[in-house]
Amino acid sequence: MSSDRHAIEISNISKAFPVYAQPHHRLLQMLSRRNKRRWYREFVALRDVSFNVERGETLGIVGRNGSGKSTLLQIICGTQTPSAGRVNVNGRIAALLELGSGFNPEFTGRENVFLNGMVLGLSLEEIEQRFDSIAAFAEIGDFMERPVRTYSSGMYVRLAFAVAINVTPDILIVDEALSVGDEAFQRKCFARINKIRENGATVIFVSHSASTVVELCNRAVLLDGGELLAMGSAKYVVSRYQKILYSPSDKFAAIRAAIRNGSEFDTALVDDSGAPAIQAGGGELTPVDEVAVSADESYFEEGMFPKSTFRYDAIAAAIEDPHIETLDGRRVNVLQARREYVYTYRVRFDRAASAVRCGMLIKSVTGLDLAGCVTAWVADSLSWVDAGVMLEVRFRFPCMFASGAYFLNAGVQGCLDEEEVYLDRVIDAVMFKVIHEPGRLATTTMDLGIVPSIDVKSPGVMSS
Repeated sequence: MSSDRHAIEISNISKAFPVYAQPHHRLLQMLSRRNKRRWYREFVALRDVSFNVERGETLGIVGRNGSGKSTLLQIICGTQTPSAGRVNVNGRIAALLELGSGFNPEFTGRENVFLNGMVLGLSLEEIEQRFDSIAAFAEIGDFMERPVRTYSSGMYVRLAFAVAINVTPDILIVDEALSVGDEAFQRKCFARINKIRENGATVIFVSHSASTVVELCNRAVLLDGGELLAMGSAKYVVSRYQKILYSPSDKFAAIRAAIRNGSEFDTALVDDSGAPAIQAGGGELTPVDEVAVSADESYFEEGMFPKSTFRYDAIAAAIEDPHIETLDGRRVNVLQARREYVYTYRVRFDRAASAVRCGMLIKSVTGLDLAGCVTAWVADSLSWVDAGVMLEVRFRFPCMFASGAYFLNAGVQGCLDEEEVYLDRVIDAVMFKVIHEPGRLATTTMDLGIVPSIDVKSPGVMSS
């Protein structure tokens, strides 16, 4: 019986596909239905899978290649029918699966927006109302009036993503679709997905990135060989997923069975992160003080800016010119790891305010808060700032990040009529990248300069 609490109900779903050894066996199968001879073998993609997805939650699905993830999503979307079991979906679905699969290559981008929008359930009037926002999100300019066969693969996928993300779905399904475009476009995609989540939509997210699943999802399920092995918190399920990924071949079956049964297994096989417990390698990292006197490779890259910037309505003050500088005042946005930089912006006051303090926040591409700071807590804030005053805010920080792209927020709070409010706030005000440094051994977003070592205590181990 369907529950109003559930957005999706999956009951004992199984899916089998016929696999023919020779092309003509398909015809022979059609002709031999009466004598019931089978000219094919069955490949079971899903086997008796059951779980519910609650309204408003974000559910992650993880598993190795061939585990049945994509088949399950296609059944939920209705593009595949199960061999057994049933699926009940309550709400309109927008699926980011094979992006652009419904596009006609001879149609223009505009024509495909209308075609794809109607396929996704929008009326002609709704598409017309949303067309400008779709075009702005896709960022393909004049190519909107050209046939999509002339598009690059990146433009093709961005247009498809823009259409799907503007459907305003009750249920959003994302299958490894967030690797499109550059980091700025990816950040914009994650920001839009987070907005959809905040509006109460249900999200199903499939990814091979364990950290992204943990960041985004309330719960997760683990599929392997078409079976549901584990279900629970994202962190719990991801740890089991990594146990499978890194398990030795001779112990894989035992570990898999233990996960499926919910019993304990040999934790000595892998460490808490899911990586192998024994790793060869090593080396020494350059100390921070040596980096400080080495050649500074940071620089400013023209045209690199966030595409997901969002500014709240300013009340009494305005944040101006947020940017990053080197310690000697040179403006940069491509940084070198383990150097110090200054994130700075000005705040112009149009109205007097009390208890004023400013802040900054560094975020990942997915929107995860990585590091932040305020100029003071409430008790130590600027007691009074008059109208017409300009503040220069500076945050000196060490760049302890692995190579990649990051985003900075800026905000100023204060009291107006004894009520503390944001006087101005800018989300994703600045984008910066960290240069890849050959020989760096950091495996996570934050790079704390950990120095590894390994000692060989017995013969027979060779270093690479």
